Amino acid sequence: MIFHEAIAALRAAGIEEAETEARILFTDLGRVPAYKLHTEDPCVNDPRLDDALRRRANREPLAYILGEVSFYRETYRVSPNVLIPRADTEILVEHAIRLLPPNAFFFDFCTGSGCIAISVLAARPDCTACAVDISEKALALTIDNAKRNGVFDRLTVKRADLLREKLDVSAAAAILSNPPYIAPSEKETLAPELAYEPQNALFADENGLLFYRHLLSAYQDDIKEGRFFLFEIGCTQSEALLSLAAERRMLAEFFSDYGGHTRVALCRSLADTLRLSST
Repeated sequence: MIFHEAIAALRAAGIEEAETEARILFTDLGRVPAYKLHTEDPCVNDPRLDDALRRRANREPLAYILGEVSFYRETYRVSPNVLIPRADTEILVEHAIRLLPPNAFFFDFCTGSGCIAISVLAARPDCTACAVDISEKALALTIDNAKRNGVFDRLTVKRADLLREKLDVSAAAAILSNPPYIAPSEKETLAPELAYEPQNALFADENGLLFYRHLLSAYQDDIKEGRFFLFEIGCTQSEALLSLAAERRMLAEFFSDYGGHTRVALCRSLADTLRLSST
């Protein structure tokens, strides 16, 4: 495959960053030095590169084709068993790093690749965590990623159906989570790449609010005395989160992603919020 032909094929398939992605594939799989792609139009005869370009033209996510992705300051192995870590989720990581007290233990619910828990632990060597997911295959990747990023000795994993099982979180300073939050009615409006990602990690009933409602209800009595929830949310869900929190005598504070969209909700008990505001 000639480089300019690869760009044209990806562009014809509707890939917005066709040239950038072709460069990545030619350097990673074709072993072409990056500088040559700026001055030459190399041809690579490699079945792996041909297969990768075909898969990407079919809108399979680039991260799955390469098998890994950069997130925050770390690199993560990914597969179709887990969501692909995205830059917007780094906002949750940054606030968790800032908000967790010294020597904190926290939970990461719906952990997937483990990117939230692992990146927080990598930045906060005083902390420990438990990563929870319903999928054994996801947890296997979490364990691998924890080892790859040097935090395995501070991370435990647990398989649980969070909608059916209540965990003992009495020792935790916080519950972090990027749960499924897309309403099923939005499915037809989404990019084709999302069809390759695990659907049960993307979509939630009750207009995308199922997990928030359940987790806030199940753990509202545990999130007191300085503890907090930190959720990734959909950019139109802040009003709903405010209402869900208020119904449980909690207050929600929101943080925006790099595009200026509301992306993270911090939920604390009303008593804690009042105490913090008076200090």
